[in-house]
Amino acid sequence: MTPAMITSVETMLEKWKGQEGQEIEVFQEFRLLTSEVISKTAFGSSYLEGEKIFALLYKLKILVSRNMSKTTIPFINKLWKSADLLECEKLAKGIQDCVMKIVKKREDQVVNGEADSFGNDFFGLLVNAFHDLDEKNRLSLEDLVDECKTFYIAGQETVNSLLGWIVLHLAIYGDWQEKARREVIDIFGNQNPHLEGITKLKTMTMIINETLRLYGPSNGLARTVAREVQLGKLVLPAKLDILPLNIGLHRDPHLWGDNVHLFKPERFADGIAKATNYTAAAFLPFGLGPRSCVGMTFASIETKIALSMILQRYTITLSPAYVHSPILILTVRPQHGIQVIIEPLH
Repeated sequence: MTPAMITSVETMLEKWKGQEGQEIEVFQEFRLLTSEVISKTAFGSSYLEGEKIFALLYKLKILVSRNMSKTTIPFINKLWKSADLLECEKLAKGIQDCVMKIVKKREDQVVNGEADSFGNDFFGLLVNAFHDLDEKNRLSLEDLVDECKTFYIAGQETVNSLLGWIVLHLAIYGDWQEKARREVIDIFGNQNPHLEGITKLKTMTMIINETLRLYGPSNGLARTVAREVQLGKLVLPAKLDILPLNIGLHRDPHLWGDNVHLFKPERFADGIAKATNYTAAAFLPFGLGPRSCVGMTFASIETKIALSMILQRYTITLSPAYVHSPILILTVRPQHGIQVIIEPLH
């Protein structure tokens, strides 16, 4: 997947050439970049092909965020539906129709002899499971659509958020920007990143981890209590839905010290275990244990490729137009975008 990521970043940077010395709203730039990357790598298409799905998912995401903490009376939705719920159902139907168009395209390619399989990318594997001859292993239409929604939104939204907050910190903390740039140039020179070198980016990994601690895309991990359990002084009954907040752990001064709210990548100089004093649950931007995020490595590699290629070409300073206002719409995002000024290195 690395070549597809590099090609997508190159396309973005080619566009930036016409904006050198000017203000760029990088959060929007990264939204287009990460949409293109997940479209190419997981669905074998382009952002333009999935554009309608991204637009529908964005509207759905806002409605879900707005209603996530609202309490409903059991069975009332069968008698009366709110305007938001009706809109959600309409959006869900639109997303399903879009996904099924892509499914039919793959099916037609096989039927017409243009391809001998549904493909070996993520989407091809889903379509293959959708057609499995064994009914026990067959993927339902609902599961197929849900998996696509998850990958489209998680594969795009989280990396978009992470890249945006990292670039903000690099624009503010020029010393860390310069350290990261020196490391990138030492390892890659002016060549495109490669996997062997990506694993050696220690300073960049420290910067990524510290950004994930302060502004991790996910602010919490929704869970359902499997059986009654005592948590401190609280007794949680079975089947209770809970939302443990990462921010409570990631900004706890007892775990991280009195400078917990400051950007200090050096915390992670000796790795995550040392930084957390060997407390595994003190740092969980991608979850923990067997339910850790399946896209963790994908997100990390994509982030390092994009940052490396930017730092090879540009210095970044914060624009006076930037207004700091993080908000939560499924992920932690800048309400007014992130405006920076880019200057070419050479």
